[in-house]
Amino acid sequence: MGEQKLIKILLVSQDKASMSAFKAGLEENKVQTAWAQSGSNALGKIAEEGFDLVVTDENLADMTGLEFIEKVISKKPMVNCAAVTSLLPADFHEASEGLGILMQLPVRPGQEQAEKLLSQLKKILNLAQQVTAD
Repeated sequence: MGEQKLIKILLVSQDKASMSAFKAGLEENKVQTAWAQSGSNALGKIAEEGFDLVVTDENLADMTGLEFIEKVISKKPMVNCAAVTSLLPADFHEASEGLGILMQLPVRPGQEQAEKLLSQLKKILNLAQQVTAD
């Protein structure tokens, strides 16, 4: 089996404390994380570095999380995205339809959500790896 590449995740939030348990859960699973406090700051980081996943808070200093995801996928369509939101799943689905969001996360996500999200992400990355290897 080939060596597992390091997964890089960008967390975008004005409030680091709200994602601290989530970040700890990711890092326990040998994931490299980075922070950005605004959508425009995060877009700059995404342009410079390759991230496997971007997790955005519901509201950023300069835009909503969903507006940010729209900008991400218009520039880097292969970047996976997850969003923290207080919306009910049906409302979130309607608001985010067509954005291909990997997962909806609750406000103040924790270790359990980090592990679920990583499990989903690894399945997608493994599928992509298999497709490019064929």
